[in-house]
Amino acid sequence: QVQLVESGGGLVQAGGSLRLSCAASGRTFSSYAMGWFRQAPGKEREFVAATSWSGGSTYNADSVKGRFTISRDYAKNTVYLQMSVLKPGDTALYYCAAGMTGWRTSTNADEYEHWGQGTQVTVSS
Repeated sequence: QVQLVESGGGLVQAGGSLRLSCAASGRTFSSYAMGWFRQAPGKEREFVAATSWSGGSTYNADSVKGRFTISRDYAKNTVYLQMSVLKPGDTALYYCAAGMTGWRTSTNADEYEHWGQGTQVTVSS
């Protein structure tokens, strides 16, 4: 079992940066691929970024490529989402998720078994 707790959200002006953190409990963190998803009001949840269990493979959604970077720290059992050049369209509730997808960086939310409670990111224009 893995429990996930996100932090780092907040209010930022367009063009600014934030770093989201997701702390995982449990001894099996290194076995899970990790992903970030987001959901804006009135919209469906969408994939943002993912990293494989080894950290050797990452994948970003086209909408955030070149602006967001996912990484993980095994010593701290934490996965990060570094966000830069933020836009009002990035405003959403951001969730981290853990899934047994192995080496794959899945964009499919159904493949992630464990989810955090979310952290709000609001980008003002």
